Amino acid sequence: PSALRPRCFADQRLYKWKPLYSRSDRDNLPKADLELVTTVASHAWADGTLGTYGSGLLLFHSYCDSRAIPESARAPASADLLAGFLATAAGNYAGKTLENYFAGVRAWHILHGVPWLPNRDECDALLRAATSLQPKSSHKKKRQPYLIETIEHILAHLDLSTPFDAAVASCLTAAFYSCARIGEVTVKSLQTFNSRIHVKPSNVREERNSNGLSMTVFAIPVTKANPDGEDVYFAAHPGISDPVALFQNHRRINNPPHDSHLFAYKHGKALRPLTKPAFIARLHKASRAAGIDPLQGHGIRIGSTLFYLLRGTPFDVVRTIGRWSSDAFLLYLRKHAQIMAPYMQANPDLHADFIRISMPPIR
Repeated sequence: PSALRPRCFADQRLYKWKPLYSRSDRDNLPKADLELVTTVASHAWADGTLGTYGSGLLLFHSYCDSRAIPESARAPASADLLAGFLATAAGNYAGKTLENYFAGVRAWHILHGVPWLPNRDECDALLRAATSLQPKSSHKKKRQPYLIETIEHILAHLDLSTPFDAAVASCLTAAFYSCARIGEVTVKSLQTFNSRIHVKPSNVREERNSNGLSMTVFAIPVTKANPDGEDVYFAAHPGISDPVALFQNHRRINNPPHDSHLFAYKHGKALRPLTKPAFIARLHKASRAAGIDPLQGHGIRIGSTLFYLLRGTPFDVVRTIGRWSSDAFLLYLRKHAQIMAPYMQANPDLHADFIRISMPPIR
């Protein structure tokens, strides 16, 4: 227990837990301005990131408590203290988890205006060692991609005439063909729908190019990567997984108001936003009914990426559709030999295209 670290949720620790000395002890600005700096700076990280960093901050202070490190020595943390923290945690956590926790300690220093004093080379070496030493239980099972066949099997076990299943089917296919994140088209819980940040019927538009090709566009107000929002879009596809037909079916059955959640569905006399847990649970139930193993939600985005790549869509186009950062995008290329096969043949044009995509830019 410490007056500097009040009880709070993990995503609040970064700014509610105070170091013994911070910018307020050396600056002459009014206290209100200094607090404003901290409040504004806290928005530099997404809510999910704040929660992860808060867990890392708890681990850091637990380590300091166990070693009787005084408050004055915790911020700024010395290079030796940070190295000791990493070395003690190595082997107990997944390497990526420990890397995020360490980033949380760094963010805490930055947020409160405290110098960050690690030995970068030493810490990098310890983080690499942590990956080598991570327990086997920390290795996650590879996320399997949703395939068109998977989606068709799931759709066959949904009743598209009922409000909930109509919303689930539309959300699934719209997310797949637009390569959207599931969190961008669903809400966390029934109470968390926010018209300022979640996609609504009023955010939908149709666009048509000069050749008459039509696209359905969702203008998502806020995304994980862009607080100013991004567009996701899809076109009609033949077969039972046609996202346009299923979206029209959802709107006909549920008719969500323009300011409600886009995939809201009728539930009794009320309208419910489609939550991610309800969406995933329904997919899992339909998967089991179809005799296939339930897949993770992120497999939809992975499967969408593979779908476009395997049908010969250029790398840059797929990256644009999915709004991928280059590193994340290339991770998928390395994992799937089928995608790489055309680029490993005796074809200099394809070789040149792949080199252009995969090589780091000249600085």
